[in-house]
Amino acid sequence: MRVLVLSTDPTAERRLALERLAGPEAETVWVGPDTAITSPLAADAVIVDGPPSARSAPELAAVTAWVEGGGALLALGVPAESGSFWSDLLGAVALAGPPSGEYALRLDAGTSGSGLAVRVPPETLVRDSVRPFRARGGSVIGTVSVRYEDLAVLSDRTVGAGRVVCSGLGVTDAALCDPTIGTLLRRALRPPASVVSERPIGLAVVGYGPYGGMGYFHGLAASTTPGLALVATADPSLERRKAAESDFPGIRVYATVDELVTDDEVDVAVVATPPATHARLALALLRAGKHVACEKPMCLTTGEADELIATAAENGVLLTVNQNRRWDPDFVAIRRAIEVGMLGEVFNIETFVGGFEHPCRAWHSEVSISGGAVYDWGSHHVDWILQLFGSAPERVQCHGHKRVWHDVTNLDQLRLRMLWDDGREAEFFQSDVAAIRKPKFYVQGTTGTLVGTYRPVRFERIEVGRGYVEEEAHHAEAPAALSLARYEPGWGLTQTELPSAPEQRFAFHRNLADHLHLGEPIAVSAASVRSVIGVLEAAQRSSGDGGAEIRLT
Repeated sequence: MRVLVLSTDPTAERRLALERLAGPEAETVWVGPDTAITSPLAADAVIVDGPPSARSAPELAAVTAWVEGGGALLALGVPAESGSFWSDLLGAVALAGPPSGEYALRLDAGTSGSGLAVRVPPETLVRDSVRPFRARGGSVIGTVSVRYEDLAVLSDRTVGAGRVVCSGLGVTDAALCDPTIGTLLRRALRPPASVVSERPIGLAVVGYGPYGGMGYFHGLAASTTPGLALVATADPSLERRKAAESDFPGIRVYATVDELVTDDEVDVAVVATPPATHARLALALLRAGKHVACEKPMCLTTGEADELIATAAENGVLLTVNQNRRWDPDFVAIRRAIEVGMLGEVFNIETFVGGFEHPCRAWHSEVSISGGAVYDWGSHHVDWILQLFGSAPERVQCHGHKRVWHDVTNLDQLRLRMLWDDGREAEFFQSDVAAIRKPKFYVQGTTGTLVGTYRPVRFERIEVGRGYVEEEAHHAEAPAALSLARYEPGWGLTQTELPSAPEQRFAFHRNLADHLHLGEPIAVSAASVRSVIGVLEAAQRSSGDGGAEIRLT
C-alpha cells in the first residue's frame, strides 16, 4: 500500500508514529507544502496531518478526482473556517477543543455501514487532546462527551466512489499508538469495507493436547471472539479427542490432519503440536488451502520458514504465528515507554526467565522434539527484543550449561547474546539452575533505565479438613513490576513506578478475525517471526559449538 502524507513540518517522532499507523508493509511518501501534487495521484491512501497547506486549483482538482475515483482520505484535524476547499471536501469545520485530559469515546458501529467501528468496544477512554468538529454530511462514528454535550471526533463521508474520514483523535504521537484509535484510523486508510460475512470463520486446532492446554486455550478464544467459531480438532489421541468433545460440545474430531483438511467448514487451522512437527503440518494445511496460525516457534530453521512463507503466498492463504505475548501488559507498557521517549535512545536490552527447579519432563525438555531450550521461552523473549529494537541483530553468540538435570536433553542454562553493528546489544538469559531470579526486563536508554521484576502470585485458602492451603502460579504469568529511573541534569535520578497496560484478552484472535473478515493488517507477520527463527537457529548452533559467534546473513 502506498500512502501519501500531506504534512507541513512533521517531527521525526510524528513521522515514525504515522509510518507505524500505515503499517510495516506500507510505503509512506511525505508531501510538504513545496511538493506539488500531480495528477493522477499514485497512492492507495492519503493522510492530511494537521491544517492543510494552500494548494493550486489543479492540485485540488487532482485530490478531488482521486477521492471520487475510489481513494481513501484520512484527515487528522479539520480546518476552522467554512467555505474552503478542504472544509467542503472533508465535510467538517473545527470547533473549539477542550483541554487535554481523559474523555470517553463512544462509537457507533452500525452507522451507515461504515465498518470503521465494527468489533471495536463501543466505549473506550481517550487520554489525549481531542479536536472536535461539526460534521456536515456523512456519518458521525465517534463522539466525546464534554460538559454533557456530545461532540463529533470521528466521521465517515462517501465522496463519489471514495471515502473521507475526519478525525479529531490521534492529535499526539502517543494517541496514534493507542490500540483502539490505531485500529479506527488504520481502517480509514482503506476503501469502505465490503459486506462482512455473517458466517464466523471456522477455526480448527491441530493437536488438542492435554486438559487446560493449548487446544482448550484456542477453543476458548475462538468461542468468545466475535467472527470466529471452533469447529474441529485433530489429535491422534482418542482420550484427547474425547476431551475436546467434552470441552466444546458439537466440535468435530479427527485423528489426522489428512482427515481434517477435507472439512470445508475449516477456514483456519492452529498448529499446536510440538515444535519439530510445525513445518510439516503447516505445509500440508497451506497446500490444502487453509489459513494457518502456528504456535511458537513457527518452525526450527530459516529454511523451513522460507518454505512456509513461499507456500502461503503460492496458495493465497494467510500464515501467522501466535506470538501472544506481544500483548502482555508489561511488554506493552515497556514498548509504549520507549516509543514516547521516556528512555531516550535504547541501546541495551536484557531479559531473564527461570528459577531452580526440575525442568518440564514432557517434550518441552527433549531437544529432538522441542528444538532445544532456546526455542521455548526464547520464542517470546527474542521476539520482544526484536520488536523493541525494530530489527534483527547482525551477530549471535550463545553459551550453555549442562550440569544438574541429566535426565533431560535440553540445556540447564543458556545465555544468548545479540549484537548490532551500530553498537546496540541484547541478552536473553534462561536458567533452570538460578536460585535467585534476575529481573525479567532490564532496558537501558540514553536518558533512563527501566527494570521489570518478577512478582510471585500466590493463592491462599482454607479447606475443610486440610486447613491452610497455598498454591503459587508460574513466575512468568503475572506482569512484571516496572520501575523507571531517569537522569535529570542538575537534579539527579528520579524514579517512577510504571503501571502495566490494560489486559487485551485474546488480542491475537481478535486481530485474526478482523484480518480475515475486514482485511485488517495482520499483527504478527510470518516475515517478522522469520527473523526470530534466524536468531534461535543461530543460538542453537552456537551453544553446540562452545559459544562460537555466528554472523547472520
